[in-house]
Amino acid sequence: MFADVALAAAVDRAEGRLVAEIAEGAAARRPQARSLVKTLSGGVVAYTGPAAPSNKAIAIGLGEPLEEGQLAAIEAEWRSRNEPMRIELATLADSRIGAVLTARGYRLLGFENVLGRSLDLLDETAPVNGLTIAPVEASDEASWFDVMVEGFAAPDPSPAPAEVCPREILQEVFADLAGASGFVRYLARLDGELAGAASLRLDGAIAQLCGATTVPAFRRRGIQTAMLHRRLADARKAGCTLAVITTQPGSKSQENTQKRGFELLYARAILVREWM
Repeated sequence: MFADVALAAAVDRAEGRLVAEIAEGAAARRPQARSLVKTLSGGVVAYTGPAAPSNKAIAIGLGEPLEEGQLAAIEAEWRSRNEPMRIELATLADSRIGAVLTARGYRLLGFENVLGRSLDLLDETAPVNGLTIAPVEASDEASWFDVMVEGFAAPDPSPAPAEVCPREILQEVFADLAGASGFVRYLARLDGELAGAASLRLDGAIAQLCGATTVPAFRRRGIQTAMLHRRLADARKAGCTLAVITTQPGSKSQENTQKRGFELLYARAILVREWM
């Protein structure tokens, strides 16, 4: 699969709509958090609350120039909140933007990979004995939150250090995420025991695999692969033509998704400016 600027813009702008919805929902639920959403260079800049992983600029510079005056005004808002300014810059964005950002004091924190696959045809996957995967019912919401928080609080080792959020922030993140449009949550049970949780967001033709995790005690049993296949099948039934996922470079998640037909589309450089 070939990714050009237009495809990267479509994928990153879907991500921008997601973080904007998260911030807008948080503003309604927690006015004291001072959540806000801004536009910048064709992309979105969102602030949900202190140290939230959805605090970022995404989809900037994909077909539009960077307006430094706009950026300076947004930086002032972030500085007033004592929140580092984080920009996830696609490798297909305007190549001049990186130099502008580093001159402004941004430092490279790391990279993330964006992978995608067509949903035209899906291959079969071997069933896992005793495993059931189902959308979350109202009575299961607390269980979904518990499994997501437990799994993401204990990431697998990877070549690049994973960003681990405190448990209380993860709880708020998943609560905010659950209110986004087109969002579907899943729970996996192995022999009746809670073993994993996953999520999917449908944004037009794009299916975003927003997050999935397996309880540490149940890892390496094919549960992640089964949850991935279930979400891909549901996305195809919903009319999506492209599924995308973001992973840490060289991680087990990347390995698993590439085995399921995903290809590297592009990367994002994660640039952060902190305030003295």
